[in-house]
Amino acid sequence: MKHLSGILGLCLLVTVSSGCSYLFYPRADDYVRQAKGPTAVDTLLNLTAMLEASATQAKGGTGKDRALDDYHNQLHALFDAMDAAVASQITQPASDLLITHKKTLRLLFHRLWALKDQQPQRDQHLDRCLAELKSLREVLQGLKRQALSS
Repeated sequence: MKHLSGILGLCLLVTVSSGCSYLFYPRADDYVRQAKGPTAVDTLLNLTAMLEASATQAKGGTGKDRALDDYHNQLHALFDAMDAAVASQITQPASDLLITHKKTLRLLFHRLWALKDQQPQRDQHLDRCLAELKSLREVLQGLKRQALSS
């Protein structure tokens, strides 16, 4: 019994301290449904547009405000959609590039989250996120053009 309670306690600790999980960003699935396009690339483009709008709205704020929370949920939706796209439709070189963008966005968000209460660092990190999203958008548009021409 003592062993079982120790395991349950460990599971609870891991669940609570793991940071981002579906317990903490349940709206990610809603954003994926809202952004759903005819192809995986279209869905990613729609999510990118949503993220750009949320990042722009989050500028000038502090703490975990609504715009930053939306950005956070949309980012998880983008990551989920990227995983699905990489697993299903996207060729290896493009897949590698999407993974690089995903890792960069994740790193930027972790710094943004750590600095969410500090201006101007928050806005500087949001600007960097916007630049990375623009770069991702260009890659996705190239993939869409490539798919249309073949």
